[in-house]
This record gives sequence, structure tokens and C-alpha cells, in this order.
Amino acid sequence: MSEIRVNNITNRDGSTGTTVAGIPVVDSTSHFVVPSGDTAERGSRGRGVFGGGFAPANTNAIQYITIATTGNSSDFGDLTVARRGVAACSSSVRGVWGGGVGPATVNTIDYVTISATGNAFDFGDYTVTRRQNAGCSSSTRGLFAGDFSNQNDIIDFITIATLGNATVFGNLTVKKSAPSACSSSTRGIFGGGNSSPANSNTIDFVTIATLGNAQDFGDLSETKTELTACSSSVRGLFGGGYTPTSLNTIEYITIASTGDAQDFGDLTSIRGYLGSCSNSIRGVFGGGYVAPTGNTNIIDYVTIASTGNAQDFGDLLAANQGLAGCSDSHGGLG
Repeated sequence: MSEIRVNNITNRDGSTGTTVAGIPVVDSTSHFVVPSGDTAERGSRGRGVFGGGFAPANTNAIQYITIATTGNSSDFGDLTVARRGVAACSSSVRGVWGGGVGPATVNTIDYVTISATGNAFDFGDYTVTRRQNAGCSSSTRGLFAGDFSNQNDIIDFITIATLGNATVFGNLTVKKSAPSACSSSTRGIFGGGNSSPANSNTIDFVTIATLGNAQDFGDLSETKTELTACSSSVRGLFGGGYTPTSLNTIEYITIASTGDAQDFGDLTSIRGYLGSCSNSIRGVFGGGYVAPTGNTNIIDYVTIASTGNAQDFGDLLAANQGLAGCSDSHGGLG
């Protein structure tokens, strides 16, 4: 085989670059910039995924959207167990769903690879069975809290990149069912829910990287349950729920501070028992129960950094309540 010589490669500064003879040797700093991030981060980031729910029976369906666009959801695969009242959290690679009822309350945790499509795999188990619980996460750790059956105050955590059972993280400030949760890369936030016999307006926070009990953050504007939450790295949003009448209100907090939630705007319809997901720019709200008419397939969205009413995004595959959403680009990932 004859030798191949190339002498006219030029560096960025205009000087002569590497001479290539035979098998080329490439000086990467002279010829191209190596992409940053891991494979998943260079791939299809910006995907939101909804799983589980009641549509019109307990479902194991997982569906996905591209958060930066608008349009209807598409089929992703199935959870290992059909159930409603699930919680979800995620890293940039994995989406994780935990708990739920279908028909018995379970401690099951499932996971998927967000950039792919396909059925979920078993991850492990909670420390307790949970339904109507909520989840949030950093890039490494997922937290879950709340339960309808026992109204416990236990917070569980998992390491998202591994498999295995959850471990106790600490406790909420009060026992509650059906709270909502969101996060920055540092803090996990749990808001609202029902602390029998009354609904709650409390907002708690924890530092995700450490173990310990939650501390008081502030209050929602109303006592409400079966709401949902999503976030950028700066703001957390709380949408929908019951007081016990259905709500369309959206409230926001600044996650790095403490204080009471403030009015953001309204969803496109009143509903509770809905799911949500987000990237750094948009919060997306999907499904829910519209009293007294029944389940809805509505998906709507807001721009997190601003305030204002939600706009139509598209539709879920079916009218659904009790589902949970996550994404590969939410506020907990920084």
C-alpha cells in the first residue's frame, strides 16, 4: 500500500498543521472540538415522559413528548405493573416510577432509558408501599415521599444510575398523602397534599445530597391536594389540585430561597390528579381529573421564567388521571 501524505492541513491560527502520513494522526485540539457531555447528553435531550395512571382503568402505558415543541404524545412502552397514583423522578439518562395502586398499593420501582423507547425494567422496591406519592431528583439521587394508605412522613431515596431497593432519607415535617415535588440540583421540594383530616398548604425542602429531615420552606396560597409540580433550576411551579373543589391555579417559588408561593397564572382547565415534566425553559402539565366530567387528555405548557396562563401543547394518547411525569432535562439536573 502506498504512503499517503497530506501537508496542507492548517491550524486555527493559520499555521501549518499536522502532516498525515499513512495512518493519519489527528491532533484534536488543532482540528476539531470534542463534544462535551456523555452520550446521552449529546443525544435526544429535551424529552418528557408520562407513565401510569387511570385511563379509564389502571394503565401501564408510558408515553413521551418533545418539550421544546408542541404536539400530541407518542407511545413509549409499558411499566411493569398497571397502576395509578405513581411518582416519578429522573436523571438525564433514566426515568424512574415508583409506587401506585393497581388494585393493591405497591412498593414497586421501575425504570426506562429516556432516550430510547421500550418497556420498563424492575429497579427495586420502596421501604414501604406507597400510592399518591411524589418524586424529585438531582442528577444522581431520586427522592420519594407521601402515601394515601398510611399517610406516613417517610422520605425514601435511590441512586438513579444503579439498581436496588430504596433507603430511608428522613421525614417530611408532617405526614401527608398526594403531595407534589420538584427540585433544583441542590434542593428537593415537597408541597401541598392531605394531612388527614384536612388538606395542607405546607412546603418542605431537603438538601438532596445529604440525609435528614425536611425543613419548612413556606406555604402555598391555598390548602390543596392531588396537585403536581415541575421546575427549572431556579423556579418551582405547582399546578392544579383540589381544595376540595378543582383548581386551575399555578403558583411558583424560587427554590434557592424560602418563602410563600406566589401566583403564576392558570392552567387551560381546572383539574387535579395530573402529571407534569419540564426542561430548563418550559413546564408541561398533562392529564388529570376534571370534576365532575371525568378524565382529560389535555397537555398544556408555560414558560417557567415568566408568569402567565398556560397554552395548549397537544393531547395525551388517552384521557388519564393519576399519572406521573419526568424528563431528561429538568431543573434538578442543573
